[in-house]
Amino acid sequence: MLLFVGLGNPGAKYARNRHNIGFMAVDEIARRHGFSPWRRRFQGETSEGTLDSERVILLKPMTYMNESGRAVQEAANFFKIGAGDITVFQDELELPPAKLRVKVGGGIAGHNGLRSISAHIGNDYRRVRLGIGHPGVKELVHGHVLSDFAKADMSWVEALCEAVADNAGLLTGKRDSTFANKVHLVLAAKGFLDKGDAGATSS
Repeated sequence: MLLFVGLGNPGAKYARNRHNIGFMAVDEIARRHGFSPWRRRFQGETSEGTLDSERVILLKPMTYMNESGRAVQEAANFFKIGAGDITVFQDELELPPAKLRVKVGGGIAGHNGLRSISAHIGNDYRRVRLGIGHPGVKELVHGHVLSDFAKADMSWVEALCEAVADNAGLLTGKRDSTFANKVHLVLAAKGFLDKGDAGATSS
């Protein structure tokens, strides 16, 4: 059994924020693969289903971003899932829009959701880092992540979430490089990335 966690803030006010692209990604996984209806538990919302014959629990913490680890720890303890079987979908400032990286462990790069999760379950979980771009200067970061995607951005956001969902089964077998490559090939074919950006992108 695996736990896939999408990060974001609860409520309609935040639904289209850049910080909520993790929620958007797991929502799309649930939609495209016919997962169960979302229900409230573990200080969050969960949906269950199967990807490539693996049972997967999707979790959206409803604790606000800075306390995401509480919900992750509660769900992981209940299902007896170790950090190595947890994948977190997060927004990533240091990647250009529509780019993606897959990484196990490593630093948190100032991301408060990751900081909370690492404090509760350790650092050895997988991160699917979804690029949202950087505003250019540090002082603008807070407003950037807590602002809605521009209407012009929604085409690549939707394409990225759909490609992530379509290829999510590869993550169940820890085929991280194949997953990242397939997602980038889809985004490049749709004109959201240069063809040269579609190389191996897991680390």
